[in-house]
Amino acid sequence: MRWTALFALAAVCLAAGKIQAQPQYPDRPVKIIVPYIAGSAPDVAARQAADKLTAGLGQQFIVDNKPGASGNIGGEAAARATPDGYTLLLMTGNHVINPFLYAKPGYGLKDFAPITIITRLPSLMVVPPSSPAKTVAEFIALAKSKPGQLNYGSGGIVSLANLSAQAFRLATGIDYVHVPYKGAPDIVRGLLGEQINVAFPTMPTVVRLAQQGSLRPLAVTSAKRSAAMPEVPTLLEAMPAGLDGFVQDSWLSLAAPAGTPPAIIERVYATLKKAAEAPEFRTALSSDGSEVVFNTPAEFAAMLPGESEKYQQLIKKLDIKIE
Repeated sequence: MRWTALFALAAVCLAAGKIQAQPQYPDRPVKIIVPYIAGSAPDVAARQAADKLTAGLGQQFIVDNKPGASGNIGGEAAARATPDGYTLLLMTGNHVINPFLYAKPGYGLKDFAPITIITRLPSLMVVPPSSPAKTVAEFIALAKSKPGQLNYGSGGIVSLANLSAQAFRLATGIDYVHVPYKGAPDIVRGLLGEQINVAFPTMPTVVRLAQQGSLRPLAVTSAKRSAAMPEVPTLLEAMPAGLDGFVQDSWLSLAAPAGTPPAIIERVYATLKKAAEAPEFRTALSSDGSEVVFNTPAEFAAMLPGESEKYQQLIKKLDIKIE
């Protein structure tokens, strides 16, 4: 009995030693997949977050750009990665929208474990400074006086800018023509060159030009005014009767492959949340008009079904064909 007890005690001690010897996450570099090009708003946010995670957790967090297919290439790569915390995804609103637009995007929301929304990116309704419309109401009146003669620019049929413009069309009853561009820089050039009459790019794309007067902002599409341009009304304020409930914004977030241990999710979130207490970090994230968020994993997860339903219904109303 004595030897049996000693062996049992030894086994317990050995097991405890193994538990204590397990390395604390992370014990090697972590990859953050960014499904967009270097220098884009998602890439900048990911690199800022990576710097804080590296400093806070003592291992390198490395950005891995995998652009293409409106975020689908990077999204699929993250969804298929081992759920061990060593691959994360810079997830955007496109990853909610794309499963309703593409026949085979390579992933669905069920394939990701939400960590936190880093920032929200409202869109800014802008017109060239030569436009006769100085308010949203004036633009609607102008468009109704010239049905089918005005146009708007976006980054293509699957872009948030196009969905915002089309949602605005449905809400107001105007008729304008879509001019697709390859990306935000081309949209800006189209506005500056007066080749298009209006656009709904995300604020980081055009906030500097709007502040300088090179473009005229009419409204922000978020639920509240932007701190970067507090004088610009929301669409709800600018045209409340016709645009009741109109809120269209994107967001930049971190997610992990589904099945990643909750302790790892919480450790990454807590590190970023603590970093966000530093004013310089919050200023760096919000200087382009973005709204700093850092909600909890549970809050992020609870938000996603509503976002998914909103865009699914909008895409049905617009009768956009799945690619």
